[in-house]
Amino acid sequence: MRTNILTSILDNDFYKFTMQQGVITLFPYAKARYAFINRGKHSFPAGFANILRKAVDDMALLQLSKQEKDFLRITCPYLSPVYLDFLEGYRYDPSEVKITQERDQLHVSVEGAWYRTILWEVPLMSLICELYYLSTNADRISDEAVMERTRNKIENYLHLGVTVAEFGTRRRHSSAVHHLVMKALKEYGDGSFIGSSNVHMAMSYQTKPIGTHAHEWFMFHAARYGVKLANALGLEHWTQVYRGDLGIALSDTYTTEVFFKQFDKMFSKLFDGVRHDSGDPLLFADKVIAHYQQMGIAPITKSIIFSDALNYDKVARIAAHCRNRIGMSFGIGTSLTNDAGPAALNIVIKMTAACPEGEGWTPVVKLSDEHGKYTGDEQAIVLAKTILEID
Repeated sequence: MRTNILTSILDNDFYKFTMQQGVITLFPYAKARYAFINRGKHSFPAGFANILRKAVDDMALLQLSKQEKDFLRITCPYLSPVYLDFLEGYRYDPSEVKITQERDQLHVSVEGAWYRTILWEVPLMSLICELYYLSTNADRISDEAVMERTRNKIENYLHLGVTVAEFGTRRRHSSAVHHLVMKALKEYGDGSFIGSSNVHMAMSYQTKPIGTHAHEWFMFHAARYGVKLANALGLEHWTQVYRGDLGIALSDTYTTEVFFKQFDKMFSKLFDGVRHDSGDPLLFADKVIAHYQQMGIAPITKSIIFSDALNYDKVARIAAHCRNRIGMSFGIGTSLTNDAGPAALNIVIKMTAACPEGEGWTPVVKLSDEHGKYTGDEQAIVLAKTILEID
């Protein structure tokens, strides 16, 4: 079975690179641990760990090309030349990834310097998905059918009058399907399709790489500064690195209720908007609008990026609720890149612990607006909820 599936070091979500620059700048001595979580309790075939191991080992050969470096330099001027030189010299170190299998259950963990290990999560997930379908001989629809399905979807979004970005790398069916989806979005999505979270795909199809930061940014800040200061200092440090660029704030690492208590007037004015990733999107929109109004800011000048398991029906409902009240855009993932026949895998890889400079390992948690999306050690979750006064 072919395992050298990834052909570009940029075949990853954009926010991994933007966070990596932030980590190098502010936390160069920090360490991190990540773990694979099989939410869907999928059964993996015998020998799958060995196949994945080979694919991960192959990643050591990936490196930034001159053309890729030029793309980042021109397209993303907020990525410093020092960082781009670092990325040019970066190589994946497969020894940072541990992979085992007990009967049909897969175990994957990552540990090492945070500025290095931060790039593993997304490509690891995409490899697990693609190799799972290959190793189980799962049939998919034809290339033409993938293109047609994608065409229908983006034309529906176009008729709905909304802008859409492709966010589907981590749980895509395969690299090949991802390319077909991007080809169709680019060909038929003019007026609606605005970019991709995948930097390699954005470069390949001459569109915009989209993303800012992820939950792990705030989870690390909780380990370093305490959970009560995680949101405020996470945002403060983001603005310190990016000075107003990349201005969409992720709101649900420790519930939106806690986030908005710390998203004060300065942050509310400085950031272009917020991203929704869990909980009822309509209730969230109402909270965001009320927050901006309370701050004396016209909500229509700000935006919400919706990105939680979206499909056309959900987007249509959200758009009807938000139109003419607040700016909006939609990051659509699995329903674009893994609608090729086999069921999508329900898997995640999350940071589980962080080791700030000069300190021991601290477990980290995520307390999203859906309890089913909580991640982390049970005791750490209880402690964080107690400190933050979350029911």
